[in-house]
Amino acid sequence: MTKIIRSSALTRVRLIEAASQVFASLGVQGATTREIARVAGVNEVTLFRHFSSKEQLLKATIENASALQTEALEHPKVWTQDLKIDLKQYARLYNTMLEAHEDLIRTFIGEAKRHPEAAKQIIQEAAKPLGEKLVSYLQSSQKRGQVRPDLDPFPAVDMFTGMLLAGMLRRSAKCTQHNYSCEDYIETCVDVFVRGISTTPLSVDNAPITQELD
Repeated sequence: MTKIIRSSALTRVRLIEAASQVFASLGVQGATTREIARVAGVNEVTLFRHFSSKEQLLKATIENASALQTEALEHPKVWTQDLKIDLKQYARLYNTMLEAHEDLIRTFIGEAKRHPEAAKQIIQEAAKPLGEKLVSYLQSSQKRGQVRPDLDPFPAVDMFTGMLLAGMLRRSAKCTQHNYSCEDYIETCVDVFVRGISTTPLSVDNAPITQELD
């Protein structure tokens, strides 16, 4: 029985990995369950034993793409309650996911207007848990007095993750004109974001910035 369960789990993983490849190369509309099954090395009957539709496979593929970050943020002990440290860790995890699934992400961006409403809903629902983790963290930080109470965490999270997405797209397309590393970009994003949401004054080396005006 254990071998059967293990085999079933491995088949599911192969199907999700194959779906990720096929969606990335053919697009959501062009991908077929037959092609996904072929790439996974199984027949369509086996595919439908695990997933009742292409839409379910799409959802599983997206959920798998964000699983690393969601799992890492499931445990409150991971958070140090230091905004810079925590957001840098989040940004690194998020960037890892973006880079690992670059082709799939570019496919979704390119086909966004052509996706059926059901598929768009699946994408939104699958991505929601990851964003909610950061929203929850910012809300807790507001209660602790670390984050401005007037900040709306929902657009703030969209802005933060949007910066990271834009950076990945530019780097992978070789569009960056200046010679800075991925880590430099992440640190800059975190620094700018934390300075914008924090209740503490701007500082350099923990010393408040003061400037005399002429």
